[in-house]
Amino acid sequence: MERYDDRLAYIIIVVITSVAFVGGVKLFIKLTEVLKSEYLANYDRSISEYIQQYRTPALTDYFVFVTNMGDTVGYLIAFTTCTLLFYFFFKSWKYVLQFAMVMVLALSSNLILKQAINRARPDAEHLVTVETLSYPSGHAMMAMAFYGLLIYFVFQFSISKIFRTTLILLLLILILSIGISRIYLGVHFPSDVAGGFIAGFIWVVFCIMIFNLIKIFKRDPAT
Repeated sequence: MERYDDRLAYIIIVVITSVAFVGGVKLFIKLTEVLKSEYLANYDRSISEYIQQYRTPALTDYFVFVTNMGDTVGYLIAFTTCTLLFYFFFKSWKYVLQFAMVMVLALSSNLILKQAINRARPDAEHLVTVETLSYPSGHAMMAMAFYGLLIYFVFQFSISKIFRTTLILLLLILILSIGISRIYLGVHFPSDVAGGFIAGFIWVVFCIMIFNLIKIFKRDPAT
């Protein structure tokens, strides 16, 4: 009986993440279907103009710094830092491998989706250099995938409630800032960022579902 009670928490997480995964996929498909609609174009234009009207040298410096954190070098630094911390505190490569899994899935699927959907970048002035296509935003997708999974890990760590809450809040601000930076810098439509966040969320809940299924089978191979 105790064995099944122990598995219940993992089963609940699997059910919740399964529902979230299906819902996320449906939402992403729905958004993708209306990319060329006039009303979405109006929303994109209105939101972009609203955000870009607040451009200042100081704010531009902040968003360029934040957007650089969402580039390849930024994630290499973040991944290396997390790898060292996880190994130092937990003496395990489990979290590192799980991070690698979600990053590979998010990055590869983003490249495929960009080529398949083939949406051009906004015509507005670009404050940073970009070379790839627009939808979904790779920065938003990777931010949600990487830092979203890190938030899940933080919930599992044995740390004080205040420290956990502060850390999660900072990570949420970072995810949101990376997304907004792409609109502010003129290199993405708001719908690109929304699509990136949704796609990144899909991979986070998918990986969490897989991780918990593995835990269930490890506790009871006969499941």
